[in-house]
Amino acid sequence: GHSILNRAFFGLPDLTNSEGLHTNAVYGFLNILFKILEEEHPTHLAVAFDVKHPTFRHKMFDDYKGTRKPMAEELRQQVPLMKEMLKSMGVTIVELPGYEADDILGTISCMAEVAGMDASIVSGDRDTLQLATDHVMIRIPKTKKTGTEIENYYAKDVLEKYQVTPKEFIDVKALMGDTSDNIPGVEGIGEKTATALIAQYHSIEEVHAHAAEVKPPRAAKNIVEFWDTAVLSKTLATIETAAPVADAGFALENAKIEGEQSLYTEEAYLLCKRLEFKNFLSRFQVEGPQSKVEDAFVEITSKKEAEKVFVELNKSAEVKKQGISFVIVPSSDSEKSQEEADGQMSLFAIAPTNAFDALVLCGSKDQVYYIPTSDEVSSDWLLQQFAKIPAAAYITSDLKSQLSLLNVTEEEWAKYFDITIGAYLLNPIKNEYPYDDIAKDYLGVLVPSAKELKDDTKKKASFVAYVNRMAKGVIASKLEEQGMMSLFTQIEMPLVFVLHDMEEKGICVDAQALKEYGDKLEVSIVELEKRIYKQAGEAFNINSPKQLGVILFEKLGLPHAKKTKTGYSTSADVLDKLKQEYPIVSDILEYRQLTKLKSTYADGLANYIEADGKIHTNFNQTITATGRLSSTEPNLQNIPIRIELGRMIRRVFLPMDGYVFVDSDYSQIELRILAHLSGDETMIKAYRQEADIHKITASQVFHVPMEEVTPTHRRNAKAVNFGIVYGISAYGLSEDLGIAPSEAKEYIESYFKTYPKIKEFLDKTVADAKETGCSTTLFGRIRPIPELSSSNFMQRQFGERVAMNAPIQGTAADIIKIAMIRVYKRLKKEGLRARLLLQVHDELLIEAPIAEKEQVIALLEEEMHAAADLLVPLEVGTSWGENWYEAH
Repeated sequence: GHSILNRAFFGLPDLTNSEGLHTNAVYGFLNILFKILEEEHPTHLAVAFDVKHPTFRHKMFDDYKGTRKPMAEELRQQVPLMKEMLKSMGVTIVELPGYEADDILGTISCMAEVAGMDASIVSGDRDTLQLATDHVMIRIPKTKKTGTEIENYYAKDVLEKYQVTPKEFIDVKALMGDTSDNIPGVEGIGEKTATALIAQYHSIEEVHAHAAEVKPPRAAKNIVEFWDTAVLSKTLATIETAAPVADAGFALENAKIEGEQSLYTEEAYLLCKRLEFKNFLSRFQVEGPQSKVEDAFVEITSKKEAEKVFVELNKSAEVKKQGISFVIVPSSDSEKSQEEADGQMSLFAIAPTNAFDALVLCGSKDQVYYIPTSDEVSSDWLLQQFAKIPAAAYITSDLKSQLSLLNVTEEEWAKYFDITIGAYLLNPIKNEYPYDDIAKDYLGVLVPSAKELKDDTKKKASFVAYVNRMAKGVIASKLEEQGMMSLFTQIEMPLVFVLHDMEEKGICVDAQALKEYGDKLEVSIVELEKRIYKQAGEAFNINSPKQLGVILFEKLGLPHAKKTKTGYSTSADVLDKLKQEYPIVSDILEYRQLTKLKSTYADGLANYIEADGKIHTNFNQTITATGRLSSTEPNLQNIPIRIELGRMIRRVFLPMDGYVFVDSDYSQIELRILAHLSGDETMIKAYRQEADIHKITASQVFHVPMEEVTPTHRRNAKAVNFGIVYGISAYGLSEDLGIAPSEAKEYIESYFKTYPKIKEFLDKTVADAKETGCSTTLFGRIRPIPELSSSNFMQRQFGERVAMNAPIQGTAADIIKIAMIRVYKRLKKEGLRARLLLQVHDELLIEAPIAEKEQVIALLEEEMHAAADLLVPLEVGTSWGENWYEAH
């Protein structure tokens, strides 16, 4: 038990469910268990766990094995959880005070063999190889992100791989020792020598008896000098095969299982639901939790019945007070309607048409109405009736994708409540927010997931409507408790409508110019290939890290080689150190840039140009933990700007005829937020006087007068300024600037002397985050940081960097969102035809008629300046052009 849990814990990234329980070890354990069950279809199954006891079977065992490192707290918490899971499946657990799990396994495997059975021992501990026979197979799993691999050993396999028999494997261990198991071994004898000696003499006793003949001489000397240690090590390495398991109430018949499916109990199903192991739920044949929820589902089959429903909902005091939940089920012939993503069916991917299959309404917990469209009940009629319901709120999930069917005026925005966004604000580090998770997290109810319901759209939509209606009050209360209701109502919800408008509007792309751009890149790529091959002296696959590593570090003998399991590392940080001195490396890095530009942008963007000649990207509100928006299908926020050839891609993005692009960008917004949050007088004064902050920093950090600050000084100071925002370490800064860590440390110390309040602010921010478990932005956005309480040092360090940066980056995200809403509303208010098209981090892009250009420039700057009232001014740079490149 502990061994497999340990392997799974270190083999998988950390997982936590919505209760905050760590679950990666349990998940990995079950993955291995299910794999074994599928392969073996066993008749008996038992899991053994170690039990530490004050009277171990050997005093020396206590002395040595008692010195093992303590278990990581995140793993310790999962042991009882694992046992609970096994018990819920009816799996026999065996624990024997004073004995290790290996002793229990060894004993049970012997019992099974005596009873004429074949047995498998599954353990991450190679010590168990000594238990292999012709009828006992040792199975050693390796848990990786890509899956589980299992090595199998019978007695003959042990001999073949290790050149010794299973019993002799004990003697090898006695000689070589095992630091991970606190077995001392004989000093000076490693694995190779130990294996050779036991293969020749078959036991440590025979090695000792023939010490005079043993080679090498050092081993001969040490086997005599450390003989007592060798004997002790053999005792420690030997697994007990006659442990009194009966004292723990174990007998073979106790471990019998009535077929593999008998393990998939309803109790285990519910626990998998609670732990959010969605990938395992399809294994269970149980009906699932039959709560009273489904009793509330009613299908309306005629217009007469539908009219009665709307009359009832119009009169409902509960609807007028609490609101009504709605789900629009997309048309079944819509190409987007049956979208599958990560096992979750999207009920909301609506095609741009007024036709849909059904409207689902839930005004109270008592009734969920599923109203399908028909010849008698049209979708237009349903929407008209829905719009007349005097609800306190209109509650849904993924509102943005349904807005193409709803005619919502700006005055009505405040009535809409998106459950997904509320759940995201409360826990922004989750990957997704499906209705079954929301039911469990906020209602304490288990309902079947979309994956479990498969093609039953009616039930899926009904569960969504029910869960949204019931969870709205809980989520609203929690948002109030955590001080995020204003963030939700004033920023996130209005933004839904702004983003929908931006997505529908889209941005024009010159397809021919895009193709020509790709063709130019192809010419440059071919030229670079030829140059690289000439310098290498042969042709090879430049995209193969393995082949590239051999060329650079073996054939050409370049320095800074880093050997990994798969070959030499050719990562950017390795090659960056070589590019100045070695032209081939510079060419390879350029080749990588150009091939990425061609595949991702020149070729990739062409696939997203729709019939109207535009690209309509998707803006995602619930993806990043900091609150930043992301863009997908395609990602227009990742258009390159660092290299000129990358920036050139912006030339293919064009305004409509008679229009121009107006682009506004916040200048150094994160540093300005840092100045405000820290209250550092020096930095605040610099920004108020519109001084060059990087030049001032350079002068102070590098101890040179302002007039003597060089471009290199300023560039390095800029790296320090922005590095501080991201909690950069001396080592990280040294890598960025190509200087010694000690020099980088001096830079950082000098920086904090220049801006002392910044150091105070960052230290306090980390301390507060450790106390509360989260960070908070200026506008109240909360970012949980579970890494701060990790037992892993590197994780805690990462958590501290997040704690420093999240309030700054999150506040910047909030400000740009406020600016978007203000700009959008102002454009509408003034009756302008200009429209907001894109948001790229700190930049807004507007498409404006030429006649409105000057008015839009002034409007943009006014609204972006006014988005937040900081101790320093928000600086905005605005420009315009006839394509995106010219406008930026």
